Amino acid sequence: MLTAHNRWEVLKTDSSSSQNILFSAKKSHVIQLGTKLQVFLANNVQEQICDFRVEGSWTESSCVIYAGESSTIIAQMHKKRSVGSVLLGKDKFMVTVYPHVDYAFIVALIVILAEIN
Repeated sequence: MLTAHNRWEVLKTDSSSSQNILFSAKKSHVIQLGTKLQVFLANNVQEQICDFRVEGSWTESSCVIYAGESSTIIAQMHKKRSVGSVLLGKDKFMVTVYPHVDYAFIVALIVILAEIN
């Protein structure tokens, strides 16, 4: 769900109650080259340091997802280019998710990134 404050909120049910928020994501800066998202888990109410960050280039169809402000990569995505994707417009993505990382969480971040771009 996109909020009025240009923030994406991921909920565990259809209710928009703040009790159902799993995490939220927002652009690091209003104007930016490439895409940088800050991701905050629901229990991070101060939002002084993000829990995860996504850095990518939609023109290159790739992104890297990091744990917080560290250099620890938890997932990577890039668009798989093929004749079918060019001619038929059917995009395919290759996603590498590192051990002990929730696949659904990574997919949700990629969907948000795609919607932003």
